[in-house]
Amino acid sequence: MLTENKQQSPLTGLHVDFGLPLLHGAPDRVSLSEQPLVSLANLRVDPSDPAALGAVQACLGLELPLVPNTVTRHGDITVLWLAPDEWLVRTGAGSGDDLASRAEHALAGHWFAVTDQSSGYSVVQLHGPGVRNVLNAGCPLDLHPRALPFGRCAQSHFFKTSVLLYPLGEDGDAWELIVRRSFADYAVRMLLDAMES
Repeated sequence: MLTENKQQSPLTGLHVDFGLPLLHGAPDRVSLSEQPLVSLANLRVDPSDPAALGAVQACLGLELPLVPNTVTRHGDITVLWLAPDEWLVRTGAGSGDDLASRAEHALAGHWFAVTDQSSGYSVVQLHGPGVRNVLNAGCPLDLHPRALPFGRCAQSHFFKTSVLLYPLGEDGDAWELIVRRSFADYAVRMLLDAMES
């Protein structure tokens, strides 16, 4: 008998042990929540090919960010710059396969690669006035809005794991972290520890 393969979050144990989403650290309270079922796709395309860029724009409804470490958004689609010819496309739940299919169709005849990364990463969000203090417990970057403002992203590390992070608003009190699935439990436990400090 065949059974349906259901993917489980690497943070399932933390949901049970700690009851995510969490709120800690008075008076600078910080909440942490997992963003389950987010679709992520890695997109590679030649940025010097105007026709390919136009095809991507028609497919996604937005232009790819061409300036290093920038982000573009439209509706529930967010595109984060990773390298001169590489982006991470974040969309709502369940749209990863559809996005990959649409991109493959739109970019036929161009140099490109699109790969669904949804099952390889976990996405968490932090909200509250103490967020930058929590992140700076393990991230060496200056996260003040004047150094890393809304509309920018950064690839760095949080303690011993690589992360992609970016502010969700102008005030710098809301952030999203994208971390490899295999390090998600570790990263969140370190975040929880920093939230208690």
